[in-house]
Amino acid sequence: MQVVILCGGQGTRLRETADHLPKPMVPIGGKPILWHIMKQCASHGFREFVLCLGYKGWEIKRWFLDYHLRERDFSFRLGRPDQMELHANDAAEEDWLVTLAETGEHSMTGARLKRVAPHLRGENFLFTYGDGLADVNLGELARFHKRQGRLATVTAVRTPGRFGELNLADERVQAFQEKPEVTTGRINGGFFMLRREVLDRLNDDPSLVWERGPLEQLAAEGELAAYQHDGFWQAMDTPREHLELERLWATGRAPWATWESPDSTREVSPRRRRASTALKDLP
Repeated sequence: MQVVILCGGQGTRLRETADHLPKPMVPIGGKPILWHIMKQCASHGFREFVLCLGYKGWEIKRWFLDYHLRERDFSFRLGRPDQMELHANDAAEEDWLVTLAETGEHSMTGARLKRVAPHLRGENFLFTYGDGLADVNLGELARFHKRQGRLATVTAVRTPGRFGELNLADERVQAFQEKPEVTTGRINGGFFMLRREVLDRLNDDPSLVWERGPLEQLAAEGELAAYQHDGFWQAMDTPREHLELERLWATGRAPWATWESPDSTREVSPRRRRASTALKDLP
């Protein structure tokens, strides 16, 4: 099953942290948050990705183009750039198929999703954002979506209200309200399972916002199921949230790192231990 990730955000509120980077490339533990999201997806067997590029999309393309040069030793002869040799690496290679699609620098979320439709195949796909981490069991999410038989499923999480509030009843979303002033229940956690028919409800108008018209309409029609997740979930919208994710990674026990050993007593590298100690002093 394919994974569509929104990667067009500017990260305006993170400018003091990474002014020169698109939001999905802001690093956690030296790797872009996008890499962490993809690793978590791959740990559940989701290894085909379609990235919806926008603001500074070339930075994301360059990161992937240079992936092997960054991770492996190589030799080349000056003056003969065609004669480059990548040396073997003991580290496991990522078995990912990645499509990087330009969806417009200023396009909104609904338009970005519509514009990658030609790259999608199959009956269902996972759709998420490139700026948040969670320990959602994506395999269970996919099975729940299939059992519900609705066009769309949203992961419903608990957190203070800044995101789309979900009015739930019997594992169905009765209403969707984007960023209400007061939140009393669960919110949009950003991991969606969608049937391909959802794409027919979208257009590529750059102003189309997925979380407003399309998602609200799906809820009104009873076509939006809610998968309730009570585990870890954290968006990265502010410098403080970024520092918290860095702190969790530095401890060696990041909840979203489902590709690593679940043994909480595993040894933490000296570098990550030092980083954890330093981060304790941050505000």
